[in-house]
Amino acid sequence: MNKQQLAAKIWESANKMRSKIEANEYKDYILGFIFYKFLSETEIARLKAAGMEEDDLVSLVEDNADTVDYVRGECGYFISYENLFSTWIDKGSSFEISNVRDALSAFERNIDPARKRVFAGIFDTLQTGLSKLGTDERSRSKAARDLIYLIKDIPMDSREGYDTLGFIYEYLIDKFASNAGKKAGEFYTPSEVSELMSEIIAWHLQGRGEINIYDPTSGSGSLLIHIGKAVARRNGNPNDIKYYAQELKENTYNLTRMNLVMRGILPDNIVARNGDTLKSDWPWFDTDENRDETYDPLFVDAVVSNPPYSQNWEPPAPGEDVRFEYGLAPKSKADYAFLLHDLYHLRDDGMMCIVLPHGVLFRGGEEGTIRKNLIEHHHIQAIIGLPANIFFGTGIPTIVMVLRKHRDDDHVLIVDASKGFEKDGKNNKLRACDIRRIVDVVTGSKTVDKFSRLVSLDEIRANDYNLNIPRYVDSSEPAENWDIYATMFGGVPVQEVNALHDFWDVFPSLKSQLFDMKDGHSARVNASSVKDTVYSNAEVKAYVEQYKQQFADYRDFLNQELIEDCAQVDIASKQEELANDLFCRLHDVPLVDSYAAYQVFVDSWETIATDLEVIQSEGLDAVHKVDANMVLKKKSGKDVEVQEGWKGHVLPFTLVQEKLLSADLAQIASQEHRLTEIGQELNDLLENVDEDDKSSDAITEDGDAFVPAVLKKTVKAIGKHPETDFDRTLVAAQRLLDEEKQVKSDIKKLNVALEDKTKTVIEGLDAGQVADLLSSKWVDQLQSKLEALPTAVLDELIAKVTALDEKYATTYADVCSQIKTAESELSSMLDQLVGDEFDMAGIAELKSLLGGE
Repeated sequence: MNKQQLAAKIWESANKMRSKIEANEYKDYILGFIFYKFLSETEIARLKAAGMEEDDLVSLVEDNADTVDYVRGECGYFISYENLFSTWIDKGSSFEISNVRDALSAFERNIDPARKRVFAGIFDTLQTGLSKLGTDERSRSKAARDLIYLIKDIPMDSREGYDTLGFIYEYLIDKFASNAGKKAGEFYTPSEVSELMSEIIAWHLQGRGEINIYDPTSGSGSLLIHIGKAVARRNGNPNDIKYYAQELKENTYNLTRMNLVMRGILPDNIVARNGDTLKSDWPWFDTDENRDETYDPLFVDAVVSNPPYSQNWEPPAPGEDVRFEYGLAPKSKADYAFLLHDLYHLRDDGMMCIVLPHGVLFRGGEEGTIRKNLIEHHHIQAIIGLPANIFFGTGIPTIVMVLRKHRDDDHVLIVDASKGFEKDGKNNKLRACDIRRIVDVVTGSKTVDKFSRLVSLDEIRANDYNLNIPRYVDSSEPAENWDIYATMFGGVPVQEVNALHDFWDVFPSLKSQLFDMKDGHSARVNASSVKDTVYSNAEVKAYVEQYKQQFADYRDFLNQELIEDCAQVDIASKQEELANDLFCRLHDVPLVDSYAAYQVFVDSWETIATDLEVIQSEGLDAVHKVDANMVLKKKSGKDVEVQEGWKGHVLPFTLVQEKLLSADLAQIASQEHRLTEIGQELNDLLENVDEDDKSSDAITEDGDAFVPAVLKKTVKAIGKHPETDFDRTLVAAQRLLDEEKQVKSDIKKLNVALEDKTKTVIEGLDAGQVADLLSSKWVDQLQSKLEALPTAVLDELIAKVTALDEKYATTYADVCSQIKTAESELSSMLDQLVGDEFDMAGIAELKSLLGGE
């Protein structure tokens, strides 16, 4: 089971188990237990690495001060043998909720003093919430026992294990957020938005050594983790990144710390606070008494935040707080207070990204003053308008604002990215291609038609410092125009034909093949088949062939990059490398959207990366493995997992069968074809039965099938000498049903035999077959989808030309003629009506109106 499958299974079970407990609360329980498992198994792993044997673990008792001190020095905490997660599992049915309470209390008193800021109180939310797991101790014990058994198989014993753990943790947070409604915004920023902000920040910080990053409204810590991963991917050593986090809500603050610790971040690189960011700013004073001695202002390389939108706050007196030198946000809207807080904590060469509601771009008063100061001091680098409904629990439109402490540029990049997304349930979701498109224009300060524009400060001043996105970027679709001349006389306006200039620039001869330019104003589509004309055009053929040449070596290239040494591929960096290669291949290719190609690549990469992770964590033998195919079936009213055949651990059975067992598939296909023929022959027999004979008990009341039991008995009575046509029909039907039964049995046996054979083949594959099958799974589908992109371009042109032709196919004269014909037909029908004198007077008046009188 790969990490996606394991995460999905845990979520499905957890969502059922939570019963009536709100998702926002239940997440604290399951995530708390996962974190305890992580700490427990981390302690065991470190002690075994230091030479301790499995049998020695029983010596981990709290009474042994030397052991406690040693373990605290190694881990930052101490967990006794009795309280280890593995001991809980071993207890089986004797495990009780009191074991959890005792363990959490013991953990709190055995934290290394030097690591108090990381671990102190981290299980408070779980400890206080245990009572909600049931109505009594017995039910609470069962609920806790079900939870620990649910998560016991999450691996945590290697680099891949930590990656799986982090993936599952993030997956569960995302799922709980999607079920928590408005409360989700308190602890989670959708991963796509986090990735967008992370890529922009990481681009700015690339090449630096030690890096400090800060999130003053950290929630679950996911945003910080995304930033850290993106920075580490570019800069190398992840241990060179220090994480600062502040969070107001205690349960969410605990979630931040858990999430950071479980990603393998060194405890010394985690500095987290529980407090009100606006009221209680960094630095962290040890005590008020020694404030001057412990004063250590925090300035970082990057700040990222998704603060609560338009929250009430209590502003300080003017000039009292150095953070707000550009003005004080209004009491009812703290948006700019958070922004100025973030900006203050940036180093001179730092960058920040903050999510805010659209209102900050145009609201006046104190906010207008702050916005003017930010603009005039060149702090705002970019404004990115996001799609609506992208955050859980709110549909309001939002932006990401990118700011710098010092900039010499006198422009602001305005990006309208509100149109690029996919639907995901009730929410909208940024796709990989949307994120890449935004990052490319921001990092390159690019102006792209209907998407982004580099706006001068003079233009912003002329607009009175209003930054509302539609003032600068018009992303709306052009209104459809109707040409009066073409509406009257037919034909397609030349102006609308020329609007397809992107296509005519590439296929200049195609325009004249498709359109007959009769005069300077309109043209006629002169092709009997637009599609045939397009695809037979010489320039189109050359274009498609040229595109394919860009990928002529693609299969060999990807085989070399991914398959020849798959156990050593750096998955994250290889994805970036191959994506850049794709953009290079498409750089000079017109019409095909390189970002659409990038999305095709990313979609395929999900499968490739999953398989690579399995191979790298389990070894190359993973390709030869087959797993029991477990399915849920009802037994005694309960869902029970039972085995139903086999499935490939990495290689799908269907792929192996298509490549290596085609003869067996053909044999099954032949039998299935015969089954279809039998069904048709039975239908033919029924159609030829007389209506009188259809009343026979051997045929259903609807006359659409034979009744097997009755038919068999009837045919037996007929014997070997049928006398009537109907008798012969029944005998033939029985013969077909007997054959159908036999064919179904044969197909079942063949499928079972094929499944066993496929299992044997996978287990015995040689190196060449493995490479070829991986290439078929990873490369062939990707290449075929990429090579299909020009077809999509040509189909778009065909649709546009066809739509233009149909748009003006019916002239105004045609419409008038159709109306006249309809009126005439209606008038004739009115002549057939009868009624009293008032009815007839009304009908006469209607006829006069139809006649235009």
